Amino acid sequence: MKIITNEQVEAQLSYAKAVTWVKESFSLKKKSKLPHKISIPFEELNFMNTMPCMVPSLNVFGAKIVTRYSNRVPSVDGELLLYRYSDGELLSLMDAYHITTFRTGAVAAVAVETLAKSDFESIGVMGLGSTGVATIKCLAAIYSERKITLNLLKYKDHVERIEGWIRDNTCWNIVVSETPEEMVRASDVVISCITYAGDLIAPVEAYRPGCLVVPVHTRGFQNCDLTFDRVFADDTSHVDGFKYFNRFKSFAELPDVLDGTVQGRQNDEEQILSYNIGLALHDIVFAHHLYELIAK
Repeated sequence: MKIITNEQVEAQLSYAKAVTWVKESFSLKKKSKLPHKISIPFEELNFMNTMPCMVPSLNVFGAKIVTRYSNRVPSVDGELLLYRYSDGELLSLMDAYHITTFRTGAVAAVAVETLAKSDFESIGVMGLGSTGVATIKCLAAIYSERKITLNLLKYKDHVERIEGWIRDNTCWNIVVSETPEEMVRASDVVISCITYAGDLIAPVEAYRPGCLVVPVHTRGFQNCDLTFDRVFADDTSHVDGFKYFNRFKSFAELPDVLDGTVQGRQNDEEQILSYNIGLALHDIVFAHHLYELIAK
């Protein structure tokens, strides 16, 4: 068994690579075994999640364990066990913090690439922690040469920590929004990476015609559930427990759009929600490639 550290993982990952691996992961979804994650909450909003997945076509299976401890830095962290499918040998115990961060950002970026209207000019991002920053950097791997206005929601010093990287690596224009509603009204694409929302992000009339909303963390968009033209998700099980799931006007999985089974955006006026929470499938595909790069 090979122990693979966060430092080794980070040295091998890139944002362009993450986008490619996420697309590969989605292409393998129908041939993989992907049961629901098991979540055990306990005191002070802490939790332990177990996320298993089997990918026979890559000859691997495994499970990621994610924990949250509010007094730990980072508060959310995880480890991954990777096994060989053909004989059950444990191949690696792998730190999963960077895997989770990169793949979550890449999934959001792939959703934008797949479902945003073709002539979008602005992207709003709220929540500039590790996931929000990874999402911006994955978007840059796709759109660095495109003229885009990036509307960033002001919070503490988070904008200042990322704006230098954006100016050095893209041709984007940065605008700072004071409130979520201001950001929503100014954006063709809205991405939420905040981990908690005590109320709705914005009234439905604030969302532009043709906008795409990508809630990486799902709270705050219940009014959109009822009014948006189409809703997509990584996996049906991520959203079928939502209060308004049975009242979605249209629902399909993002992997079905990527493989051509289902049509994605049908016109530039549609308002679309894409709930992209992330799958254990992504984690196992990333772990497979990282093991191949690091251990061999």
